[in-house]
Amino acid sequence: MTISNERVSTHPFLKALYRDDYYPDRHVDRGKEILLRLCGRIEADRPADLAALYVLTQAAAEEFNGLQDDGFEIETVAREEIAEDFWFVADAYGFADADIEELIATRDW
Repeated sequence: MTISNERVSTHPFLKALYRDDYYPDRHVDRGKEILLRLCGRIEADRPADLAALYVLTQAAAEEFNGLQDDGFEIETVAREEIAEDFWFVADAYGFADADIEELIATRDW
């Protein structure tokens, strides 16, 4: 998948998790893939408003829920890093007024 947004394509997603040996890279890689797929969906679907964006971000948050079933422990540090990257994505695509809690409202982490 090619991401056309330069801010997104050069962003080091989940950087703090990669630096922390507590999180296996294979799990962090899967989280990064979820975020990049979200970006691809945003570029393909071009959400017209926050409600449309939230549909996309909440679906991605549900994908993160599934990672927990595969052994990726999403605790405080991970929750914060993931949430910050969801907000980064919203901002990068012109939704700076997005509510971070609404972006990830479907999470169970």
